[in-house]
Amino acid sequence: MKRNDRVIIIGAGMGGIAAAVRLSALGFAVDVYEKEPAPGGKMREVPVGPDGSGRRINAGPTVFTMRWVFDELLDAGGVRLDDVLEFQQADVLARHAWTNGPTLDLHADIAASSDAIAEFAGPGNADGYRRFCADSAAIFRTLKRTYIAAERPTPMQLMNRIGLGSLGEMMALRPFATLWGALGDYFSDPRLRQLFGRYATYCGSSPYAAPATLMLVAHVEQDGVFIAKGGMHGLARALVQLAQAQGATFHFGAGVKSIATQGGRVGGVFLEDDHFQPAEAVIHNGDVSALANGLLGTPPEGVAAVKPDQRSLSALTFALEAQLSGFVPAHHTVLFSDAYEAEFGAIFRQGRIPDKPTTYLCLPDRTDAGAFSDGRFDRDGYSPESGERVFALINAPANGDTQTYSSREIDVCLKRMMTLMERCGLTATLTAPPRTAASPTEFNRLFPGSGGALYGPASHGWMASFKRQGARTAIQGLYLAGGSVHPGPGVPMAALSGRLAAECLVQDRATTPRFRPAATSGGMPTD
Repeated sequence: MKRNDRVIIIGAGMGGIAAAVRLSALGFAVDVYEKEPAPGGKMREVPVGPDGSGRRINAGPTVFTMRWVFDELLDAGGVRLDDVLEFQQADVLARHAWTNGPTLDLHADIAASSDAIAEFAGPGNADGYRRFCADSAAIFRTLKRTYIAAERPTPMQLMNRIGLGSLGEMMALRPFATLWGALGDYFSDPRLRQLFGRYATYCGSSPYAAPATLMLVAHVEQDGVFIAKGGMHGLARALVQLAQAQGATFHFGAGVKSIATQGGRVGGVFLEDDHFQPAEAVIHNGDVSALANGLLGTPPEGVAAVKPDQRSLSALTFALEAQLSGFVPAHHTVLFSDAYEAEFGAIFRQGRIPDKPTTYLCLPDRTDAGAFSDGRFDRDGYSPESGERVFALINAPANGDTQTYSSREIDVCLKRMMTLMERCGLTATLTAPPRTAASPTEFNRLFPGSGGALYGPASHGWMASFKRQGARTAIQGLYLAGGSVHPGPGVPMAALSGRLAAECLVQDRATTPRFRPAATSGGMPTD
């Protein structure tokens, strides 16, 4: 491609970064505009101290999987993922705890996990786990190239991609069963149904409403969970540096006010200072509802906002410094509520944070097995005086556009979270005032139009995945990326969305004459 084929990308989250990496490697002139001062989107980094000082901690996605997505993304530039960042593979995927009970580790090795489950819940559940692993691997193999890494299909298109006589394979995906219901076929112990039902929350959904197809997440984790040097924010920075080396330009602290179109084609963007930047194509890497609700000008035809009652989970997150006592926590640790169904009922039906919230902890100063690390993978490592850093997350409703959470409400949630931790055998003695990393209100500010939903629409019901917006829009030259569009949420899926947007752009540019409209001030002009 010629260097004067200019592409503007709105948003330096993972989808936008991935599109910039792919397009700059192919010779496009790429400009990325990001309203925040740093890249990463949800892959943020924040100070632990409430006054903005002190050590820093990743305050977004913490689990890195599906390395093949990034190896394929970087292949166009002749680069490997290990060339841009250092990783460690985790042997312990996560440590899990319940109230008044023992802990259970899931391992990268299926046999090791099976042995642990047999000791925890008996041989019948261990046998169920092995069957569960086999079935989740089969679901992933069926969907990897037909759905996950491909343009958004309709149900009939998916059947055609899977192949003639694919009805059996389609039904093996268990699209009409809920994840919670399907787990009963494998596990008699309700604690194990909780553990594996949690995979629904990876896409912001309830295990009681999400399809059993999400079993595939188990295989994704068994295929490798990695810890990135500098955390997931370190991954974002490393990929930005790669895109810059390939010629892309990133503009931080520079928001986009509107997208300019004329004659059904995109012409560029107006920045927040009203300056017009022309471009042959624009990729919007933000929540799809921001476009659909007119936050960037006249909504493109066919792009629909996510209805409030269809939004995925939001979260309340904390960045803490603490001395931990009790059982030894691992790098990834989950503490389960004993009122699991009520937890999701509170969020999705009542629109409130649950009284007994399941709590996820990421402890960057610890290895995957729980020992304190040597600091090689994190520049702000463990301090015996200050305690260790703790990133804590509880699920919350995506109502950040209609509700402001007061400091008192947040304090109540923090106390409830710490009470659950204690009941699960882990006590946190804070060594500094706690910092609220984000609430649904803050997430809505960071990601306009979302209401604070971190995963776009919830994956409730078998048709939910097919309703996600694809990369192309009715506006020629305008493409979509990010976790709210196909193929879905999560770091690798967002990266795939950016890659798909870039590939659609390349295909369309090969058959579309060059076009650059004159700047027209004020919103998203059309003729």
